[in-house]
Amino acid sequence: MKITFLGTGTSQGVPIIGCKCKVCTSNNFKDKRLRTSMLIEEKGKNIIVDTGPDFRQQMLRENIDKLDAVLFTHEHMDHIAGLDDIRAFNFLTKKPLDVYASERVIEELKRHYYYIFQNSKYPGVPQVNMHLIKNELFNVFGIDILPIEVMHFMLPVFGFKINDFVYITDANKISDKEKLKIKNSKILVINALRKEKHISHFTVSEALSLIKELNVEHAYITHVSHELGKYDDIKKELPTNVFLAYDGLTLNV
Repeated sequence: MKITFLGTGTSQGVPIIGCKCKVCTSNNFKDKRLRTSMLIEEKGKNIIVDTGPDFRQQMLRENIDKLDAVLFTHEHMDHIAGLDDIRAFNFLTKKPLDVYASERVIEELKRHYYYIFQNSKYPGVPQVNMHLIKNELFNVFGIDILPIEVMHFMLPVFGFKINDFVYITDANKISDKEKLKIKNSKILVINALRKEKHISHFTVSEALSLIKELNVEHAYITHVSHELGKYDDIKKELPTNVFLAYDGLTLNV
């Protein structure tokens, strides 16, 4: 399985219009973070986790001309605002795209993108096949995917586990029951917005404590803001088995 980090930033990420901080003015491409998203390539299929506002730009940057499914973690706009742009893949495949989401997220998609779900559709609107997922194992094209329910302040959000790979974004609390799904995994991708306390995201120290507690072999930090600092500086502060992810990074897992 191949994993590509399409974006590792947030709406408080970089570049920020008018911001003159060291991160926003950095010439290092690893400091140029688009909104958080991930591509999974497995069994000849391309599966995207979240379609944020930068979705189209991410697809063009990575030369992705084939998309088979989308998984949604939650309904915040920095994770769903690019859904309209799947229409390009509808045009290529001549068929609807499979979309997997919780009941609450599906309702929010229907509210934001009402024109996709109307009985009488305007020609050219995105076409989707909606699949309801719950906090239980489901299968996409022969790939077993286990949801992990985490809390984003008071909002339940899904992370996903495939084999020994776990992906979690937008979280600041995980129950002991859900932690059991993650424990001893080979790779954990986890959000850490900044060093200072935040109401709905892990800090770096909180993420590192969780990584140690769950005894994962390797971990990657994602969904970071420009407040965290520059890539070259932050990587020096991390344990040897923890890495700061960056846009375009690929992993073979």
